[in-house]
Amino acid sequence: MSEVHAVRRGLLRDRCAAAGSAAALVSRPANVRYLAGGAPPGAVLLLGPGEDVLLCPRAPTGEPAHGRPDEALRVDLLPAPDGDPVVAAAGLAATAGADSLAVEEHDLTVARHRAMGKAAPRLRLADLGLTVEQQRIVKDEEEIGCLRIAAEITDQALGELLESILVGRTERHLALELERRLVDHGADGPAFATSVATGPNSGQGRHRPSDRRVEEGDFLSVRLGASYHGYRCEIGRTFVIGTAPAEWQIELYDLVFAAQRAGREALAPGAAYREVDHAARHRLESAGYGEGLQPRTGHGVGLEIEEDPQLAPTAMGKLDACVPVTVEPGVHLPGRGGVRIDDTLVVRPEADGGPELLTMTTKELLAL
Repeated sequence: MSEVHAVRRGLLRDRCAAAGSAAALVSRPANVRYLAGGAPPGAVLLLGPGEDVLLCPRAPTGEPAHGRPDEALRVDLLPAPDGDPVVAAAGLAATAGADSLAVEEHDLTVARHRAMGKAAPRLRLADLGLTVEQQRIVKDEEEIGCLRIAAEITDQALGELLESILVGRTERHLALELERRLVDHGADGPAFATSVATGPNSGQGRHRPSDRRVEEGDFLSVRLGASYHGYRCEIGRTFVIGTAPAEWQIELYDLVFAAQRAGREALAPGAAYREVDHAARHRLESAGYGEGLQPRTGHGVGLEIEEDPQLAPTAMGKLDACVPVTVEPGVHLPGRGGVRIDDTLVVRPEADGGPELLTMTTKELLAL
């Protein structure tokens, strides 16, 4: 991967040069890892004007959760662990003769930005913007391979939970068990805080597991994902507990399933982000569930669980091949419950079989 990271840094360097900056400072953790291969928490990456330097508050350990830095990179440890790497980077860039430095203003606090100005008063600071985030949207096959393994781990953890006795256990207990199973099967850790929602809580996108116990006849909605070598996937499934589903549960589930399938089928290179959102959202709105829907149908995944692109009604842009995204429509009926179905897929052209489904756990409405 050393060569891959060097190519990534070269692309960014060329874009900065075209914008008039002799050097760039990358501080957002996911962006640092993308360009450097790995870094301890708090590290930043300085590109140019001479050699590229990874500035670290502590020595890299090579743990899977943080990755291993590219061997071609120079690694500098700060002399004091409480020093600020971005300030040190500004001073280093100025000493190397740079007259301008592009920085990720969206990641820096005002205080850090001012401290950089004081450390290198003659250095002009420009905004790098979301250049690295945009570069990260299309994934190479090694990145997709990591996502594929993360999805396999997630499917395995969820499948094992479904084979256990669920009635009487709390949402919080089930969420903790799922996260333990993710790690047991080789994940760095959970990709995000696992959500388990039962009964009237089900179908909510941001529900935090509570002490509510699983009861007969409940909808059980689960949303989880594994992180593997930094790459994060997402799955969401809804089940019925302990009995045959009620008629209203079957109808609601079938509706959300149809919306999710429409969103998945709309994924193709060249498809507009908002067209994918519309394909799923239209099904739910036509059935009278437009009010209270989530603001987007899906989003990109990778080194962060929520990346660009955004599959939303007003999102601008079109999908490319090799872009991993989620498709995750849901409906929540206050006081009754709801359904959420969520998959991670990779956009592929029709000639390659269309969208590649990474999360394979059944979407059949199971009674557990």
